[in-house]
Amino acid sequence: MWAQCQQILRDNLSQSAYQTWFAPVVALQCENDVLVLQVKSQFIVEYIEDNYLDLLSRVLRKVFGPTIQLEYRIMVAGGMIDVPSEPLREPVARPRSEVYTPHQEIDNAWDSQLNPQYTFDNFVKGEPNKLARAAAIEIAKNPGKTLFNPLFLFGGSGVGKTHLAYAIGNEVERLDPNARVLYVAANTFKLQFQDAVSHNQVPDFLMFYQSVDVLIVDDIQYFSDLKGTQDTFFQIFNYLQQSHKQLILTSDRSPMELQGIQDRLLSRFKWGLAAEITRPDYPLRRDILLYRIKKDGIKLSDEIIDYVASNVSDNVRDLEGVLASLLAYSTLTDSPINMALTETVVGRLVQLHPKTYLPADIIAAVCHCMKVSNQVITAKTRLKEAVKARNIVMYLIKKFTDSSLSEIGKYVHRDHATVAHSLNTIEAQMSYDAVLRQEVATIERQLGR
Repeated sequence: MWAQCQQILRDNLSQSAYQTWFAPVVALQCENDVLVLQVKSQFIVEYIEDNYLDLLSRVLRKVFGPTIQLEYRIMVAGGMIDVPSEPLREPVARPRSEVYTPHQEIDNAWDSQLNPQYTFDNFVKGEPNKLARAAAIEIAKNPGKTLFNPLFLFGGSGVGKTHLAYAIGNEVERLDPNARVLYVAANTFKLQFQDAVSHNQVPDFLMFYQSVDVLIVDDIQYFSDLKGTQDTFFQIFNYLQQSHKQLILTSDRSPMELQGIQDRLLSRFKWGLAAEITRPDYPLRRDILLYRIKKDGIKLSDEIIDYVASNVSDNVRDLEGVLASLLAYSTLTDSPINMALTETVVGRLVQLHPKTYLPADIIAAVCHCMKVSNQVITAKTRLKEAVKARNIVMYLIKKFTDSSLSEIGKYVHRDHATVAHSLNTIEAQMSYDAVLRQEVATIERQLGR
């Protein structure tokens, strides 16, 4: 147990301070809640009591329990003498306005800073977030004990990174009410650290963060070029990792693309799983809209849902903003939500411009409309529905993008000649097959054409 104390002291002190004052100290015994430490001189006892008693008190209480007391045994000529310590100090109460409470005991109320509104239940699953969501669920069941430590979630603004991070924390707390979960934005962490430095409370700051079971740091890219903040976070990261505690980090870019972050931190960010959450594709946008209108009791026609899902494509926040605005306009004007109102609201909130079509969006739309998986598009199967879906994908990519035949072939795992033949086939079929033309037109509408 003293070795555990020494490890915490080592993490909270400079190397020279630890080596001088605590490395030589030996724990002799612990009986009746009295720990006896052997030190080399009375001077060392006095120096520790004058300069490190606060820190030592908290460490001993953390490891040995709140009733522990301390005694020193000093080597002198002819033997040893016992010297009682000053009473170990009680945790100092801090005002709730402070952004962190380093002396907060485990059995006191713990403020996780989580937003309880964000859970797995209201995080809509889709292809763009499939891997990240699956990993998050496994972590919530067994934090710190999976291969996904740290979990590094990255992607553009509004794609659901923070929602998923909150969901992990809320689920951990639901499954284990005693778990110490903490959410902190990177900018807040930076300000906390600067405040700790200015008040000579860096050891308190470190100890507080090292007491956490699940640490969520949002927008880690804001640590860029902050050497002191990065050095301190490196210590916290190492301690939590080695203690099998869970780290969850979010960023607007992958670890490989982060600038101004120390190499030793970047290497640790790659230890677990880096999971990208991409821009929501059409099926996911539509599912999010359906979930929200059902939850909020809004009635929208399929035409309006398709229009919003097709034109509001950048992120989830924009989708939710459009729905809120539609509901507000309808309520305030006492008018139904029709296409004219929808076009007005979308036009005001989202910059409508000539549509840029991505092959991935086209593939997603075709798979959604024809109820086939992405794998069917690239598979070697000659099943009728698979061939039909694949041909439509190639036709729409050719129609709406500048992709060459060879580039189209890469998306469907076919060669140049096969793509040319398939395009000729479907164009001929569309000249006489009204049903096929209608199916393609439906997909084009969902793409926002």
